[in-house]
Amino acid sequence: MDRSSQGIFIVIDGIDGAGKTTQVQLLGDAFEAAGESVVRSKEPTGGAWGRKLRESATNGRMPLDQELRAFVEDRKEHVANVIQPAINAGSIVIVDRYFYSTIAYQGSRGADAKSIAGDMRALFPSPDVAFLLDADPVITLHRIENGRGDSPNHFERLDQLAVVRKVFLDIAQNDPVMRIIDGSQSINAVFEAIANVLIEGVLKQKRCAKPYPCDVFNCVPRLAGECNWAEIVPKLQGYQKPTALLK
Repeated sequence: MDRSSQGIFIVIDGIDGAGKTTQVQLLGDAFEAAGESVVRSKEPTGGAWGRKLRESATNGRMPLDQELRAFVEDRKEHVANVIQPAINAGSIVIVDRYFYSTIAYQGSRGADAKSIAGDMRALFPSPDVAFLLDADPVITLHRIENGRGDSPNHFERLDQLAVVRKVFLDIAQNDPVMRIIDGSQSINAVFEAIANVLIEGVLKQKRCAKPYPCDVFNCVPRLAGECNWAEIVPKLQGYQKPTALLK
């Protein structure tokens, strides 16, 4: 099998204001600069179910059962129409929020988080790696109000975000593909932490020319310029983040 043609599914999750959208954009830009085919997406999507959910953030959240159903239906369309086709095509898929958010946000409202987690994993593909950008809600709400200039919506209440954060951390303790990143760091530091995990993890697994551990310095495919992993590593490590984002 040509390992360089395998799709990679990356999720970046966390509470509102943790910096997910910024990192999705930066990571996608860095991979494109390294010559990879990239698909960026987010949940809720722009589809009918996603629009309904976004409207509820402003107009008032739906009852728990209706909200959960809307997230599930939106994700079904997202996986079928965007995520799975891109993975099958060998692209790197980077998603801003995934089923971890459903577990955390609906769990914070009193739903059985373990039951939701089981349902989500049964219904939808697990990512190759997921990053939890963890930060205190006081910090994230400050970013929302001062960095983005927005007013917190119905999903962004301090007391609730504290509960959501706890559920996220509980998920991360038991999920084999989730990595916790300190989201209170600078944008640059968060990017570098994510890149380092990817370089030694899924990127090496799916972009290294050899299906077994190699001696990097004496690797024939690398020396011959035939190893995608060896090409990606320096470009990710040396990626110059736009200064406008480094606040």
